Amino acid sequence: MQSCGGQIIPPAGYFQKVAEYVHQAEGVFIADEVQVGFGRVGKHFWSFQMHGEDFVPDIVTMGKPMGNGHPVACVVTTKEIAEAFSSSGMEYFNTYGGNPVSSAIGLAVLDVIENEDLQGNATRVGNYLTELLNKQKAKHTLIGDIRGIGLFIGIDLVKDGQSRTPATAEAQHVIYKMKEKRVLLSADGPHRNVLKIKPPMCFTEEDAKFMVDQLDEILTVLEEAMGAQTESLVSDNTLCRTKMPKEACLELLSEGAPDQKENPSQKRNGLRTDKHSLLSKRLKT
Repeated sequence: MQSCGGQIIPPAGYFQKVAEYVHQAEGVFIADEVQVGFGRVGKHFWSFQMHGEDFVPDIVTMGKPMGNGHPVACVVTTKEIAEAFSSSGMEYFNTYGGNPVSSAIGLAVLDVIENEDLQGNATRVGNYLTELLNKQKAKHTLIGDIRGIGLFIGIDLVKDGQSRTPATAEAQHVIYKMKEKRVLLSADGPHRNVLKIKPPMCFTEEDAKFMVDQLDEILTVLEEAMGAQTESLVSDNTLCRTKMPKEACLELLSEGAPDQKENPSQKRNGLRTDKHSLLSKRLKT
């Protein structure tokens, strides 16, 4: 599954087809498990296993959770690729490669994952968290989609459910407000509008409930503020002081009034001061 792309889960057979084209071009298929590996997706230890037991990447990279905070990483590949690299004549040297302390920490992390059933916890708590978030989706118009698996979930925030315009500013606002509630989130996706939930593997159902409660409160206040500003924008605009439906008026405002002139310097510097543009700014709630 994609991480920085916005927690996208490709359809069945997608990566097999990608690997086929890569191999035809004499390339190698690399699976990056730095964020999604070590049981985070729940059902499987590695994310690439979601695409079938017959799908095996040529190279797998891993790190971050491998040391649970300790800086350690690893690359796994096939014997054929390793021997090809070795016989190329290229020398590879790593000062900290094979460090015994890092190796011991990596083994200890594997023991904890197994002994505390953290992979199973990712499935159980992840399912519960997804259920709670889907209830929020039904409640909040800003939530366009909930996707992910295990303890790796994305909340796609959109301005409109039909056009699915990315709610980038709103996502940043939510992140700031959640931080004030002592909940750390980040944003992913091409438009930075997908809230990424990637908690510690020991995350509990109580933690999930607390997080969703804070999110619900913040989204409620945000949507109320956005609604109030929208109503003010409609009532203040002369184009809307007619029998024109509010929806049509908002659409017209979003495109810009026909007689509205833009200052050349504002256009050149990417600045706009009309009220509609202010809706995309981070709201102070």
